[in-house]
Amino acid sequence: MSPRPGPCRRLRPRAAALFAAALAAGALAAAAEEASRAAAPYPLDAAALDDPASPFRITRAAGAILVDGDLSDAGWAAVSPIGSWWETNPGDNTPPAVRNFARLAYDAEYLYAAFEFYEDDPATVRAPIGDHDEVNFTTDYGGLILDSRNDGKSAQMFLANAAGIQYDALTHDATGEDSSPDFFWESAGRITPSGWQLEMRIPFSSIRYGDPNPERWGVLLYRNRPRDFRYQYFTSRLPRDRDCFICNVRPLEGLEGLPAGSHWVAAPYLTAGGGESAAGGAGTPLAATGSELDGGIDFKWVPNPDTVVDATINPDFSQIESDTALIQDNERFALFQPERRSFFLESVDLLSTPFRAAYTRTVTAPDWGGRVTGGGEASRYTLLVGEDAGGGSVVIPGPNGSELADQDFRSWAAIGRWRRDFGESFASVLYTGREIDGGGFNRVLGPDFRWTVDDRNRVTGQLLWSVTETPDRPELAEEWDGRKLEGHALDVWWARNDGTWDHILEVLDVGDEFRSFNGLVPRVGYRAVYSDLGRTFRPESGAVRRWRLFVQSDRSEDRDGRLLTRWVGPGFGFDAAWNSTVRVELNFDEVRGIERLHRRNFLKPSIEIRPGKVLSRISLSGRVGDEIDFEHDRLGDGVDLTLEADVRPSDHLVLQPSYSRRTLEVTNEAGLTGRLFTAQVARLLARYSFDERSWLRLIAQRVDTERDPRLWAEEVEAKSGEFGGSLVFAYKLNWQTVLYVGYSDGRELDERQQLEPTDRRAFVKISYALRR
Repeated sequence: MSPRPGPCRRLRPRAAALFAAALAAGALAAAAEEASRAAAPYPLDAAALDDPASPFRITRAAGAILVDGDLSDAGWAAVSPIGSWWETNPGDNTPPAVRNFARLAYDAEYLYAAFEFYEDDPATVRAPIGDHDEVNFTTDYGGLILDSRNDGKSAQMFLANAAGIQYDALTHDATGEDSSPDFFWESAGRITPSGWQLEMRIPFSSIRYGDPNPERWGVLLYRNRPRDFRYQYFTSRLPRDRDCFICNVRPLEGLEGLPAGSHWVAAPYLTAGGGESAAGGAGTPLAATGSELDGGIDFKWVPNPDTVVDATINPDFSQIESDTALIQDNERFALFQPERRSFFLESVDLLSTPFRAAYTRTVTAPDWGGRVTGGGEASRYTLLVGEDAGGGSVVIPGPNGSELADQDFRSWAAIGRWRRDFGESFASVLYTGREIDGGGFNRVLGPDFRWTVDDRNRVTGQLLWSVTETPDRPELAEEWDGRKLEGHALDVWWARNDGTWDHILEVLDVGDEFRSFNGLVPRVGYRAVYSDLGRTFRPESGAVRRWRLFVQSDRSEDRDGRLLTRWVGPGFGFDAAWNSTVRVELNFDEVRGIERLHRRNFLKPSIEIRPGKVLSRISLSGRVGDEIDFEHDRLGDGVDLTLEADVRPSDHLVLQPSYSRRTLEVTNEAGLTGRLFTAQVARLLARYSFDERSWLRLIAQRVDTERDPRLWAEEVEAKSGEFGGSLVFAYKLNWQTVLYVGYSDGRELDERQQLEPTDRRAFVKISYALRR
């Protein structure tokens, strides 16, 4: 979604030929589009060309504005359109091939934005109907990126497609974009004979700013237009030799008399459900589990526009928005899953640091929580506290792998960060703490910084120190015997990008005893140096518009100086016709298993194509070549592939099939060769959206693993598998006023290798946002 423009023995000649044919066909489409672009580009305004950093003036709406996608309202009549736009991808700040206009206005409560996006053939506009935040770069969308703190580094994003489907996010030049936070605002779009139009109304209560009479804000107005390539248009130039994004905002002047507070939102929820489960496992009779009734509330108070107080009681973490199953076989380190609970998402960029030392999903089942987030013109802070009833897992890290231990205890968690800005640089301090009921604690403290040396160079770093007393629960984890641990974690890197050459050099040093119970730091006890050097070429015409050649390298060793990894990975990537992205990487490395050092050579290809409105996306990624059997410390041959697609038979219906498969061939000490395991996940998500407020969604997911017990040192099941399915109806007035009604069905393979029911459940959830 981000508007920002990254020897094999098994290569199949047939696959290469098919790929070449696809590119050739795409080249024809690209040539046709190129001819059209050369024939009639629309010039930029002369005044903007003279001063591309000149401010935009915003005025109060002179009349009423109805958000319906029709721009004939009286409130827009006196607002001058903004018609100076640049194509920043694939062109290098060139005149766009189509016209774009925007208007900005405001009143006592709202900021308004209107857009007219022209299109020679409106039938090509891609405007699927979907859920909130389900707007990606394979569709036409536009909107504004608002730097309301005028710091040139952070912004709120308000974007929508031609059907009015919304996407909102926080973005920061240091931490990137995060679409987890949601805001209250309105949008409406419509396709017209000349293209499409979009209107937005954003309450000032949803915008984080400091001064109700600001001298200026910053803004980027944006259009995404996927055709043969992904065309991106902005009202600012985005110089390719400037390694930042929000720093390119245009000044927005004229705002005054904005609301100074106080706003609040209370969102109570109630869930009810009932079902049955097989207490004795798959194949045993199902018994009723009884009815369940639960509830809670999220509360948000904005006493002034730059201070937010959050509170929660028993926040909901139901699996209505289910996690996609990840293949865990032969993984050495714990895997990441995104946060979805609204209480944790206010100013989520403040919790993002070089080490993932603040990972709020470690707070598994909070009974209650409180949080305050705020700051002034140059500093920001957040402090979060809560009581966790337990459940889930705690990561036990190591230098060459991690384990999970059951979090079978109650605890109290605290996370806080303060950040001070210095121009485009900043310095901050992070604290996280976990106090465990019955004894034990983990406390982590340390600074981090980003120094923007100039437009091309930046240095980023973090130093943390942890003090831990493990709980006295050796039945849960070997190291949980009440021992005391102290350790450090250091990460420093230098990045340079001049638009042609880019380079990253990173140094890490993490002590054996560093722990982060509130974070996801699965690897400790090592030192590492990583580098990435790339050269980018941008042809101005043809089927390929961007080439990047690169070479990556890494070396890590444990605290005793033993080599853990050493690898070099040359490769290339390019953006091509059919709106496609290709990346191919060769890896030559040495990796330590349990004790042995193994040499591997493998290929990592990936290709993603976004060809049109019906087949909007198809991607294939994988890894083929040598692979290590980490369980038995031996080298084998592995294949790891993932295939995904988005198919839209109509604007209302989307089908998202995906399939992942991982295999590993090995030879044991007795000379027996065979397949150690085959693990696969097949998933289908089908959703029919009746309109922008309601949808019906089906998810079916099958996970299977087959093993050859002869190749394993310990006793294993020859086959295991499970199936999960759910059917959910949703009605949403906004992201916190929702009704869900659903049914789920879970099955597992029994000893006869039959899928037998393990649980069935019907549920309903209702949440209503009370706002002032």
